[in-house]
Amino acid sequence: MSCVAQLRHALGGALLALALLPLSGVVARAEGGTRTLVLPPDGVVLRPSSLPGYVKAQAHCVACHSAEYFQYQPPTAPRGYWEAMVKRMRLVFKAPLDDADVPDIVEYLVKTYGAEQAK
Repeated sequence: MSCVAQLRHALGGALLALALLPLSGVVARAEGGTRTLVLPPDGVVLRPSSLPGYVKAQAHCVACHSAEYFQYQPPTAPRGYWEAMVKRMRLVFKAPLDDADVPDIVEYLVKTYGAEQAK
């Protein structure tokens, strides 16, 4: 089940539709009893990296939320912060991550957006 589908299931379709109304460019339509949610294109992309976590973050993280989310995190956030954040996404929000992918994603995030960024 996709993250949007999980969120829709958890919150209920009506609540999700109400929450998304203020967003410009969002279109929700029902076709044959199926709801389709069309979001505007994401204007922010993950910062490229040769780290293995970059590809994994592209596959898993931005499938559910914008890459812009990472820009709003504290640039001094240590490794433990990013590890807790990734584990929270997996456990609380049911992000479809394998345990084996978590260290690579954390490594990418802390070195790209957090306290271990190259100066």
